[in-house]
Amino acid sequence: MSAARKNTDAFALQVMLGLCLIWGSQQVMIKWAAVDIAPVMQAAFRSGIAAVLVGLLMCWRGGWAQLGSTWRAGLLAGALFGLEFLFIAEGLKLTSAAHMSVFLYTAPVFTALGLHFMLPSERLRLLQWLGIALAFAGIALAFAGGLSLDQLDGRVLLGDAMAVLAGLMWGATTVVVRASRLSEAPATLTLFYQLMVGFVGLLLMALFSGQIGAVSFTPLALGSVLFQGLVVSFFSYLTWFWLLRQYLASNLAVFSFITPLFGVTFGVLLLDEPLSVNFVVGAAMVLGGVVLVSAEPWVRRQLRRVVG
Repeated sequence: MSAARKNTDAFALQVMLGLCLIWGSQQVMIKWAAVDIAPVMQAAFRSGIAAVLVGLLMCWRGGWAQLGSTWRAGLLAGALFGLEFLFIAEGLKLTSAAHMSVFLYTAPVFTALGLHFMLPSERLRLLQWLGIALAFAGIALAFAGGLSLDQLDGRVLLGDAMAVLAGLMWGATTVVVRASRLSEAPATLTLFYQLMVGFVGLLLMALFSGQIGAVSFTPLALGSVLFQGLVVSFFSYLTWFWLLRQYLASNLAVFSFITPLFGVTFGVLLLDEPLSVNFVVGAAMVLGGVVLVSAEPWVRRQLRRVVG
């Protein structure tokens, strides 16, 4: 299968740019619409809408055959997926969309660490360990900008911590998928587990926290939920899975790190979010470290060309 996958071409680059644009805007949309609909309710609705669509797609094309052998791992992956979006929703109340966009993309670092200890074929190489060290140093530097006794800075620091926890949940979800029978299941089944379990969990969380009534169906709220449910959670995720079947994952991973740059840009331009020097430098270190971890083969090839 992997031998049939191609290097990225102009078409793949254009599609990846579109996906990164979509993914980079979602945190901004959640925060923008938070005045009309609580972020946790946005996360629940988006998962529910996409789960129905993925379920209908599976009824049409098939994909339920492995339900009996994968449901345990599916429930775990779905619970982690729901926790990821719970941390995103609650974190966006405290920190900026720009911060969330960067810290969320620490997920590949946590994935690499988890797989290193669970799968012998996924042992980390020297460049990847250097990338992990660089990413965590970047997190520490970015966090240092919020360490003060000022209440607002303390809230931002807590929100940033939730963003990192969201990245941890995302990384753990990937580890569960890779290390279980879900690795052999159709991508649509894995996505359905995540969306449906996430929907139920987030809805219950909204109910118990008293946020289920924090909804005002304004055009902004409806637009945000529909964009996240139809475009992000359904269309973009399925497109990403299709790309992974056609092209080398290491090449696609390099392009995917444009996403946080879009997120930061949208946050500054649309929400007028400030950026500290600590955060900018720390974010660059985080993204550089994540590239070393996730695109290590590509980085190694570039270094060989320079040295050679």
